[in-house]
Amino acid sequence: MTAVTYVPDSPPPPVPERCPQRQTARLFREAPLLLDCGQPVGDVRVAYHTYGTPSDHAILVLHALTGSSAVHEWWPDFLGEGRPLDPTRDYIVCANVLGGCAGTTGPAELPRVNGEDAPLTLRDMARVGRALLEQLGVRRVSVIGASMGGMLAYAWLLECPDLVDRAVIIGAPARHSPWAIGLNTAARSAIRAAPGGEGLKVARQIAMLSYRSPESFALTQAGKSARRPGTPAITSYLEHQGEKLAARFCERTYLALTGAMDCFQPTDAELRSIRVPVLTVGISSDVLYPPDEVRAGTALLPLGQYVELESPHGHDAFLMDPQGLPQWVASFLNSAEA
Repeated sequence: MTAVTYVPDSPPPPVPERCPQRQTARLFREAPLLLDCGQPVGDVRVAYHTYGTPSDHAILVLHALTGSSAVHEWWPDFLGEGRPLDPTRDYIVCANVLGGCAGTTGPAELPRVNGEDAPLTLRDMARVGRALLEQLGVRRVSVIGASMGGMLAYAWLLECPDLVDRAVIIGAPARHSPWAIGLNTAARSAIRAAPGGEGLKVARQIAMLSYRSPESFALTQAGKSARRPGTPAITSYLEHQGEKLAARFCERTYLALTGAMDCFQPTDAELRSIRVPVLTVGISSDVLYPPDEVRAGTALLPLGQYVELESPHGHDAFLMDPQGLPQWVASFLNSAEA
């Protein structure tokens, strides 16, 4: 396991102008899905995007906490001809997770348990994803996910070992630490204390502080705000991020997905049972999932490889400062064909 710094030789080619539309599948209409909490769920709606020509092998992209199935909108450095997710070569699938709010069945449509939304697990989400792949005729996948998507990749490796031939896990631990659970607990407390959107804004501000690093904010948010004269730039930035999320996201989804991440706690023995190649990527300045934590999870994987992205921008570097990350991922995925 080694740390690597890469400087790209040239900018990536442009993303194709024409992008696919979101599609919707209806699953578990004949036999229900049994959630880990013991509740059955039928007629599950799943929103998804596909890129490339249908095949029995796909690259399965798993989105982050507030992401969607539209990979072309949030990961342009990775999707396109000549990139790791190349629709001219690969069949690429991404679905909004169970409990999401971007077209997939959300918490309001799921059973309630003791008056509360049914608790979801990452393994529940993997089982829904498996049913979607079966409907699409996909028999094997290479999985790639970052942040929550990286944790969900671990769930796929454990829940669907017969389907996954390799995985890329970016900026994600094998299980949530007390630090990460504590941050999510504070965010959920804010939502419950101020329902109707205000709490979600505060939850997003808490999260944004963990998604960047002190150095990143010193570089990008020092001084006064151009948007609000006389206000510190960081204050204006956090308030703006909270407003944006509250306008597009569901607080019940935020509660459900962060809860699922917190309860994902695979044992060392389970991690050692994973017998396919896995590339994990730590981020040098990540305060949410420190690189030592990512590296420690990798050490338990029999075929794990670790690389480290050097960036001052914290957890969000995989989106805002990917540097050589696309090339590393492309090399790892392409090595399956060698």
